[in-house]
Amino acid sequence: MNLPNKLTLLRVFLIPFFLVFIYWKIPFHYCIALLIFSAAAITDALDGSIARKRNLITNFGKFLDPLADKVLVISALAVFVDISEIHVGAVPLIIISAREFMVSGLRLLAADSGIVVAAGIWGKLKTAFTMTAIIFALFWLGVCYDFGFSLPDGLVNAVDDIVIPVLIWVSTLLTIVSGAVYLKGYWHLIDSDK
Repeated sequence: MNLPNKLTLLRVFLIPFFLVFIYWKIPFHYCIALLIFSAAAITDALDGSIARKRNLITNFGKFLDPLADKVLVISALAVFVDISEIHVGAVPLIIISAREFMVSGLRLLAADSGIVVAAGIWGKLKTAFTMTAIIFALFWLGVCYDFGFSLPDGLVNAVDDIVIPVLIWVSTLLTIVSGAVYLKGYWHLIDSDK
């Protein structure tokens, strides 16, 4: 197994640990979850880059890399819906999940036609921004709840109720745009007249 695929597998392996530590109320659990998520995000940035530079692109990587990204992001967003410290509703999670299902379906149809659907610039931008937004939210949780800094209530409420939800909604809008770009580019595969 080549290095990019090992990095992708590492990302998959880190997801359950991220979930364990974000819920397990031990000291500094949010900081540990932040470190785990950040390590997983770094593997996402590295595996594709290494695969392209060293010509190590494999079918295994084409399958597992986007799947690992989707599970990592959806896991984090589901946690944000579940925990009370951050006020992100379920709608962004539903939209982002629906887009991921749609793109996966398009990839299956494209594969049947012998077409490989590569990640476009909008998909990469969406992934990078979403990972950054999640990392910021986890950092904020660590600052407020792991270290227990005595921050003004107004600041805490503004970040919890406005800043983090806005970041997640921007991620959601980028997700919609990237999904629309994929749909437009591969609409011929799902044309109802065929």
